Amino acid sequence: MAIKASKRGTAKKESFMQGVITLIFSQVLIKLLGLVYTLYLTNKEGFGDKGNGIVAASYQIYAMLLTISSIGVPNAISKLVSERVAVGDNKGAYRVFKIAFATFAVIGLIGSLMLFLGARLISRVWLQIPEAEMTMVALSPAVFFVAIASVMRGYFNGRQNIKVTARSQSLEQLFKTTLTILIVEIISIISNMSTEWMAGGATLATTLATFTGFGYLYLFYKTRRKEIALEVKNTVNYRYERVRTIIKRILMVSIPIALTAILSSVNKNIDSFTVVRSLKQFMSEDMAISQYGILGGKVDTLTSLPLSINVAFSTALVPAIAAAKAKKDKNTITQKTSFSLLVSMLIGLPCTVGMCIFAGPILNVLFPNASAGTTVLQISSLTIVFTILDQTINGALQGYGKLRIPTISLGCRSNSQINTKFNFSTDTKYRSKWSGNSFCSMSYGSIWHSDNGFEKMYKNKFDFYKICN
Repeated sequence: MAIKASKRGTAKKESFMQGVITLIFSQVLIKLLGLVYTLYLTNKEGFGDKGNGIVAASYQIYAMLLTISSIGVPNAISKLVSERVAVGDNKGAYRVFKIAFATFAVIGLIGSLMLFLGARLISRVWLQIPEAEMTMVALSPAVFFVAIASVMRGYFNGRQNIKVTARSQSLEQLFKTTLTILIVEIISIISNMSTEWMAGGATLATTLATFTGFGYLYLFYKTRRKEIALEVKNTVNYRYERVRTIIKRILMVSIPIALTAILSSVNKNIDSFTVVRSLKQFMSEDMAISQYGILGGKVDTLTSLPLSINVAFSTALVPAIAAAKAKKDKNTITQKTSFSLLVSMLIGLPCTVGMCIFAGPILNVLFPNASAGTTVLQISSLTIVFTILDQTINGALQGYGKLRIPTISLGCRSNSQINTKFNFSTDTKYRSKWSGNSFCSMSYGSIWHSDNGFEKMYKNKFDFYKICN
């Protein structure tokens, strides 16, 4: 019996690692492709930091709506599905998927309409960047496609078929990179290098790419329908639940996760609402947009590279820990969380040190035509190791069912970031606007407490993390 249990544990560990490795390769490819079109746009004549500023401001509004309509969905669905699949309730898992798909299709459609109809007001009144109107209109259909694609990714993740998510995301990014370059080149010729029109073309490519990612997921689902139907037919331990009850369960899981992402998106929107508005007091509007473009276009792209590699652990931990908890397998929970935290630290520390020391050379090599922003990158790089650890810890907590803890900690971060940015003296000029990111990212992830055995399991590791903060 001990030998059989050991074999089962090894199989589960290999399954977890296969998902992690697949996601890591996928995320590396996605970020490399993203870096390609970012380099192209930043070095493109007529686009540069100003174009990045327009796109970044629009993208933060788009990201906020995505967060409300879909960001918490994959982890929520994967958690609920994996809990049911782990005990043989495949029919219940499929029922969760169907109801979630219908629910978030409606939510995604509402989000798309809000962005489309509110683009003019948001760009002119809130952002005070009129050029951003066209980019938000071009992005609006993407909210709907991302929402329904997120449900499908969550379902396949919960079934431990993480390769599907990785492939769809890679395909989406490949199309996004290719279409961005093609569309912007065509528009630059037609519009005589208009920054506003090129920015609109770049975001249109994003919308077309999200449709491609959803299309792949739908085709894959169609090829697996017979297999899923057979699993549903042979289900065991099925427990009927009303539609209202299932929607309530989905929202109870997805809302705390979404709130965590919303608060993270709020941090970015603080920049989009305040930076240009504040900088215009002592420099021209074009220069203010360019300074925001440094943060939103170049610095955020570079500092998010290591985060995209580590996101594989937070994504894979949710269904793995949820399934292990359903089986009351504490050893699996401990092993997977400990290993993920160790690797996260090994990813984060070298990236933080490297970007802080070599910020100038990195920008000069990657952005020869727009290399400004050394100080901003040095300050922002200090957040990498802490944000990476937060990613992994949040994935473990969400899988275990402790959904409020990441939300509370991020709420502390958002509050700290607002206070830091608005209390810094304007005499330090634009650097004070960026410094809030660093101070607040280094403190928010350590604020959590649990009265059950989960904290005791990881007491030493989390104590080390708290000391770092």
